[in-house]
Amino acid sequence: MTCPNSATSPSWKPTLSDGQERMSVLFPRATCRACDDRLKCTGNVDGKGRHILLLPQPLQEIQNRARRDQQTRPWRERYSLRSGCEATVSETVHAHGLRHCRYRGTAKSHVQHVLTAAGTNLIRLHQHQPGNTRTSPATRFTRLCRQTIDRTQTDSC
Repeated sequence: MTCPNSATSPSWKPTLSDGQERMSVLFPRATCRACDDRLKCTGNVDGKGRHILLLPQPLQEIQNRARRDQQTRPWRERYSLRSGCEATVSETVHAHGLRHCRYRGTAKSHVQHVLTAAGTNLIRLHQHQPGNTRTSPATRFTRLCRQTIDRTQTDSC
């Protein structure tokens, strides 16, 4: 393997990381210590050499191919549907407390999840009514600012 400053690594060694087979690539300390870009490259301040863990070759090739595919337009168009689903899950978890169930038991928890989903749909429907330009309710600070602006405009007239 060659680093960004053209230093080459010695032979790779098979190793285990978190119980998984990996290939360990370790650059010599002396080479990395002398490099001006060491902090950008390795991120360590201890003076150690750059250490990279790779998947076994067949899995690494699959991962590289998947990363290349992610840069294409068809993949992004296909993924946009999933990103919409992820946004819905994120909204129900963060804004409506989906992961904090108020009840015990599968049946009651299921009812809460169904009602949370229905409430989320109602909120989204309300946000998309014709003439509704706001996507979220105004904060107290925003309302205070609007009141202040309205008062100054009426006082100057």
